[in-house]
Amino acid sequence: MLQWILILLLIAAVASLLGFRGVAGASAGVAKILIFIVLVVMIIALFTGVVIVA
Repeated sequence: MLQWILILLLIAAVASLLGFRGVAGASAGVAKILIFIVLVVMIIALFTGVVIVA
């Protein structure tokens, strides 16, 4: 999932440089949501003692 976040942030950066505001905003928004999901899962795993192997 971290790979998807990096890809979406790269797409957002390139799209914003090229002037595609809609694409940049959409991909940055999805990346923000994925970052939030990853943080929540990591916090839950920390408190429960579950080991997550990628």
